[in-house]
Amino acid sequence: MNKTAEGNTKEIQELLIRMERNNNLVQRLSRKLNSYTCEPNNRSCFEKLDNLRRSFRVFKDQQNHLLRLLHQKKEQTEQMEGQIKLHLQRFKDLEKEIAAYILTTNKYQ
Repeated sequence: MNKTAEGNTKEIQELLIRMERNNNLVQRLSRKLNSYTCEPNNRSCFEKLDNLRRSFRVFKDQQNHLLRLLHQKKEQTEQMEGQIKLHLQRFKDLEKEIAAYILTTNKYQ
């Protein structure tokens, strides 16, 4: 195996580790959103919470899809690097939405 392939494999492994960490964080944030401390108290908050829950489901489905593809096509993991990076960007966007929601709900308490 040449150095380029080894470097790509290492980078993909690092991306997979980040995906797993992000997935754990999303699960914890989902539990927090379902707790009484983040209860929506107006129409806007209810809508944001509904959108966040939908985003959680989409994120989870996308993560599972990527992991299935990786297990099926281990020899083609280099090609999936772009998809993994896009998924990590989706996580950052979701994290921003969650923070905005929590700030909004805490503002009204």
